[in-house]
Amino acid sequence: MNDTLTSDVTGRRVEVNGEHATVRFSGIVPPVAGLWLGVEWDNPERGKHDGSHEGTVYFKCRHPTGGSFIRPNKVNFGVDFLTAIKNRYVLEDEPEEEEKEQTVIIGNKPVETIGFDSVVKQQSQLSKLQEVSLRNCAVNGAGDKRGIAQVCPNIRSIDLSKNLLSSWDDVIAIADQLKHLEVLNLSENKLRFPSGLPSPTGTFSMLKVLVLNRTGVTWAEVLRCASGWPVLEKLYLESNNIIISERPADVLQTVKLLDLSSNQLIDENQLFLIAYLPRLEQLILSDIGISSLHFPDAGIGCKTAMFPSLQYLVLNDNQISQWSFINELDKLQSLHALSCARNPLTEEGSKDAQTTRQFIIAKIGQLRTLNKCVVSAGVARRFLNWKPSDCCKKQLRLKMEKCIGVVFLQMIQPEERRGAELDYRKAFGNEWKKAGGHQDPDKDRPNEEFLAAHPRYQSLCLSSTNGFFFSWIESMTVQKVKGFLSRLLKVSVSELLLSYESPKMPGREIELENDQQSLQFYSIENGDCLLVRW
Repeated sequence: MNDTLTSDVTGRRVEVNGEHATVRFSGIVPPVAGLWLGVEWDNPERGKHDGSHEGTVYFKCRHPTGGSFIRPNKVNFGVDFLTAIKNRYVLEDEPEEEEKEQTVIIGNKPVETIGFDSVVKQQSQLSKLQEVSLRNCAVNGAGDKRGIAQVCPNIRSIDLSKNLLSSWDDVIAIADQLKHLEVLNLSENKLRFPSGLPSPTGTFSMLKVLVLNRTGVTWAEVLRCASGWPVLEKLYLESNNIIISERPADVLQTVKLLDLSSNQLIDENQLFLIAYLPRLEQLILSDIGISSLHFPDAGIGCKTAMFPSLQYLVLNDNQISQWSFINELDKLQSLHALSCARNPLTEEGSKDAQTTRQFIIAKIGQLRTLNKCVVSAGVARRFLNWKPSDCCKKQLRLKMEKCIGVVFLQMIQPEERRGAELDYRKAFGNEWKKAGGHQDPDKDRPNEEFLAAHPRYQSLCLSSTNGFFFSWIESMTVQKVKGFLSRLLKVSVSELLLSYESPKMPGREIELENDQQSLQFYSIENGDCLLVRW
């Protein structure tokens, strides 16, 4: 680029000696003669001033040392997409092949050509490209209209990170020629996004993965453009100073992974605005500064309706210091994997790191992976996994097993979980007793303060290998069993009718008519089914 610029370059992205900047001014800067470009650097430490010179403001910067004046011939304005593709992917021909002459027919006339084979070979190479990486290749736009569609139409994945794209329109001009595009990485391009109409219909019809890290995009701009991403599954928005200002309405409904890392202005109330994205399975919230969480729609021991499909949550490098935060995570219906490294609560290197891991496992009942480490597999056992809302009929069939609760589901309980829950019960056993807890269900009345601090403790007592062994259950009277079921089902004892069926007596149902007799009196055995009606 020479010193006599004629086109309007303001707003364009440029590169100077490896540093990227945006042109904010083009013109004369007295008293020095000649044309100058005023640029705002991505790295403010690279600059010298805020866009002012000798008292005159020529342009404005976000940082007091973010600006510089540079001669145009020192600036690289970049290359178009196809030029970058050819620079990166076209193989050089041998010298003797370049000199080879060939005769071809154009119309009705024979024409002698030099290097014709080379052109055909290049086009063949580019047409086969499906995955392309042009990171830091100074790409500034699409170039010739329809040129991309003619030369490399089969591209499915592009890395265009850290280039010189200036606007979303530049991106559209490229993507509109790639009908098979599924993955697009635009990180570290400082883009101007549209303030009006969304992307043309069909431009991103196949796009499944979009990376917009460090692009300066706002949440409003994301929602405005999102109508043009009808099948998007993964969206990365790291380090954009995003504030979630509104709930997605009819957009982002197909997104399964959302990365909001390093957006330090996000808080729990903003997260609730994205809590009903129906397919969101992975949410990455590393380094957003979050310290508290409370789901307003779910009480102690209940599940929230928010984030219904969320399976994997990443909370690394935050300010989580209270166990109440972990308690809230147990309210998520589908959460199976959690990463929460480098928080005050989980500081690595602490002598209590293993205890912290055990407590997190004990507090989140369905957790299978913690900090990328699988909760270790072990022996199979049966345990309580039922809540009153599961019962839609006024009848229950309870299979009698050695470790009995109220409803038994065949499951694998990992050895690490078993140990973690047992240690957790031991650690807070005395506190539980002081709060009103008791092994006898008739006397078990822990106070609200304890239940708020340890929401799963009661269910752990019921499911523990130290409680509800069959030998203890079979010694219970029918009256005590009814009392236990009454509290669990929230049904009056007088409404409950108990009977049982045994595989040894198929087709026969035996009523438990005497409330004062024990279950052992009725010869109930392991494998029998207890029927409860009300």
